[in-house]
Amino acid sequence: MFDLSFGELLLIALVALVVLGPERLPRAARFAGLWVRRARAQWYSVKSELEREMAADELKRSLDSARTAATDFEREAREAVTDLDQRVREKGEAARKELAALRDELAAGVEPGAADDAGDAGAALPPPGSTGEAGADAGPSAGTGEDAPPSAGGGSDGRG
Repeated sequence: MFDLSFGELLLIALVALVVLGPERLPRAARFAGLWVRRARAQWYSVKSELEREMAADELKRSLDSARTAATDFEREAREAVTDLDQRVREKGEAARKELAALRDELAAGVEPGAADDAGDAGAALPPPGSTGEAGADAGPSAGTGEDAPPSAGGGSDGRG
């Protein structure tokens, strides 16, 4: 704080001894020491308060930057989810269209006019659920699964 050399301090002590005298000098020195200690304590208090405020400001800035980063991340995540949702809907719609086209092709292939073009191949297959001659010749293992080997899953109920 103050730049006092040893010689200057010795000069101040001699002046104080002459002015105050030997009886009052120790009491004045204690009083001066008390005020110096109070001044130092006050200075350290102000310094620590200033450091706490600076640390609090830095913490606030850090918190604000983290909050901004979190908000940006949330916005980007929402955009990604929206984009992904849109892509899934587009792919689902395309799959539905393809399935509808396949269904239409299959429906067109099963029509009576299409069976005549194919020859007798359509007549060899009985419609599902019918009990024609082909179903009678198939035997008991055709639809019941009694004589069929167990499935690869090891289940005896045939669920796999």
